[in-house]
Amino acid sequence: MTASTLDISIEIPLDRAGQRLDQALAALLPDHSRSRLKSWIDNGEVLVDGEPRRPRDKVSGGEKVVIAATLPEDPRAVPQDIPLVLVYEDRHVFVVDKPAGLVVHPGAGNPDNTLQNALLALDPKLAKLPRAGIVHRLDKDTSGLLVVARTLAAHTALVRMLEQRDIHREYQAVCRGVMTAGGTVDAPIDRHPTDRVRMSVRQGGRESVTHYRVIKRYRAHTHVRVQLETGRTHQIRVHLAHAGFPIVGDRVYGGRLALPRGASEALRQALKDFPRQALHAARLEFAHPVTSKPVVCEAPLPADMRELLRVLAADAAEK
Repeated sequence: MTASTLDISIEIPLDRAGQRLDQALAALLPDHSRSRLKSWIDNGEVLVDGEPRRPRDKVSGGEKVVIAATLPEDPRAVPQDIPLVLVYEDRHVFVVDKPAGLVVHPGAGNPDNTLQNALLALDPKLAKLPRAGIVHRLDKDTSGLLVVARTLAAHTALVRMLEQRDIHREYQAVCRGVMTAGGTVDAPIDRHPTDRVRMSVRQGGRESVTHYRVIKRYRAHTHVRVQLETGRTHQIRVHLAHAGFPIVGDRVYGGRLALPRGASEALRQALKDFPRQALHAARLEFAHPVTSKPVVCEAPLPADMRELLRVLAADAAEK
């Protein structure tokens, strides 16, 4: 396995005062595990105001942290020529419109043919960045927009913006059930107590807030716009199911296939055949990590969701 050098300079925000050093860095640098950060601190590869510290040392906020560490490269993350749709690009960032079915990172069951492999082929210099510059993720079967850093400076800035909730993400989804109005789900999310591949609303979980607004109602479904305040794993899927409006096609959180009484044959077939959760990251807005100029990107609904909405509209028109 080869290795590359990671160089990061950040300032501890004042709102991290009182936290352990390893805790604060884990929150600010979510692409690195707390155990990895702890090992760097133990090895003297992390300097706080020019001095080594212990992982358990408390921070006050305002400290300058410099990390000069050795980062092993994942041997699975090799360049692969996979077509990507770029919605925005410059020498600092990419914004990618990820298709449904494309996994973001290599992992168990998906050793290659991921977004990370595709990015390495698009820009080989991304091999020097954590996870090829990917700073947030979408589930395999969720389509839409992702921002990717192309430099360490952009990566550090984007990670901090995510932490401070300064990257605004808007999704569209098709849900079971007819919503009378939009609303907000403010419910903590944590790992499911017995099924470790699922998330669930649990007391003591991490703060999680989702806002949803109605775009259009159908006979037994609703097309909604969703905005995230936080970015927990499976957050939209968990929260909409918790609110009683699971996303169409969500085999994990949506339960068994539900066909509305009196549905047209076309709608029944469309619901049976829909291959994924009907969820799309449609809009991404952030201040450019280098120039601070606003970047606003939009991605149209993919063909499968457009067709589902067409069939829903036709079914409603028949009644």
